[in-house]
Amino acid sequence: MTRAEFIARLKNGLVGLTTTTANDIVADYETHFDDGLAAGRTEAEVATALGDPDRLARELKAEAGIQRWRQEKNPSAAAGAVFAVLGLGAIDILILLPILMGVVGAVFGFFMAAIGLFVAGGAVMVAGPFAGFPGGPFAAILMGLGLMAGGVFIGALCAIFTIWLVNGVVWFARLHYRLLKPALEPAQSTPAPGVSA
Repeated sequence: MTRAEFIARLKNGLVGLTTTTANDIVADYETHFDDGLAAGRTEAEVATALGDPDRLARELKAEAGIQRWRQEKNPSAAAGAVFAVLGLGAIDILILLPILMGVVGAVFGFFMAAIGLFVAGGAVMVAGPFAGFPGGPFAAILMGLGLMAGGVFIGALCAIFTIWLVNGVVWFARLHYRLLKPALEPAQSTPAPGVSA
């Protein structure tokens, strides 16, 4: 992505902020490009390092709304902060929640298949020798062990994938928490004169 494309998408995303705030933000990112080019990096490298300009604009709008709320503490500022953060979250929910639910459903299906395979293997191993399993009792025991091992293998893969998935969701949530943390922390109160802390 070129510098012009990045800045144009960033400006588009910042629509709704005051002109002064939007211009300050754009000037900051112009400076990032200037510094990167001075350091010998290409425009594409700088743009990649800065991230997706659309997402960046949503985060910056949410951050600006939170800052305004912290400074003004009025209903208009509160509404602006809430809608900016909800706008950031709504895009994520609309896009990522269906994908996440599909992935969670698939993992759950594989996990249930692993349990079924393990139970079926145990049944074949225990009942197979007495039920006239083709190949004799030894084949039944080996077949049962194989099915149980396959169930354990699929379950282990599901567990590893689930850990990766949870870590990814936590990482994603931290991006939003980093943005919301200043608004969630209680304001530092200064003690009145003559009152010891």
